[in-house]
Amino acid sequence: MPESPPQIIDPHFHLWSLANPYPWLTQQPPPIKVAGNPAPLAVDHLVADYIAEMAAVGVTRGVHVDAGWDYADPVGETAWLQSVADDPASLGFPHGVVARASLDQPDVEAVLDAHMAHANLRGIRHIVNWHPDPDNTYIQVPDLMDHESFRRGFAALTPRGLSFDLQCYPGQFDQALRLADDFPATHIILNHAGMPVDRTADGFAHWCAGLAALAQRPNVSVKISGLGMLDWNWTVGSLRPYILTTIDCFGPKRAMFASNFPVDRLYSTADTLYAAFRQVVADFSADDRQALFHDTACRVYRL
Repeated sequence: MPESPPQIIDPHFHLWSLANPYPWLTQQPPPIKVAGNPAPLAVDHLVADYIAEMAAVGVTRGVHVDAGWDYADPVGETAWLQSVADDPASLGFPHGVVARASLDQPDVEAVLDAHMAHANLRGIRHIVNWHPDPDNTYIQVPDLMDHESFRRGFAALTPRGLSFDLQCYPGQFDQALRLADDFPATHIILNHAGMPVDRTADGFAHWCAGLAALAQRPNVSVKISGLGMLDWNWTVGSLRPYILTTIDCFGPKRAMFASNFPVDRLYSTADTLYAAFRQVVADFSADDRQALFHDTACRVYRL
């Protein structure tokens, strides 16, 4: 009897309706960052679109990660997503929500509490990508994770039982290590395998060393996602060392595959992406593949 394919949870996808405020999708000219020109994404991507796109992949549950809703009203996105999830037509998507909160702002605790009024909230993301190249940087403060104001907001996650989705570059891994060490009760999920933007041999070695150090922290797990943003013409061969290194560092029980759709649709179809994931880990045990595609995400995001 052929082996059943692993069940699939997608722990990193985005929805948006342009009737809502998404400055990065609507401003002209569009902001060109590491992921390229977002102009093709500036159309509605609703839950029905996502479900249809992922039907052939076999995704049964998913976690929505903040999609750049206007940061002046971050709770508005969570309220909208909860209304989507509560509609029977959505099949429960998104089953979990990782919301935006500016952790360095003085009102952060009130924002967190407002997010928590929505049942599907699981965690918070505050993008902290800083890079000396202005085309790659998302913030203007290179050491934000070390700032007292940011750490005060981060400390508010722990008593609320909220995880933190960490999106940074390898050059910031030392800051991330200090954060993981100083807040061991808060689960940190490294987004997009740590965004190895430097694709040189030296850049790969630096990323590997930093990833291995982060993996020594038991409160850190990782999403293998968003690799197309950094390798626009990727092949299975070009992704393989990044996928396998990430799994080698964290192990299948702390690593999870994710789509980052529709952003990564700029570089592949969902079927092509998940076929690549499957191909790279085809020789893994059934239990390890089940962890990578489903169980780790289910546990980390409490689904």
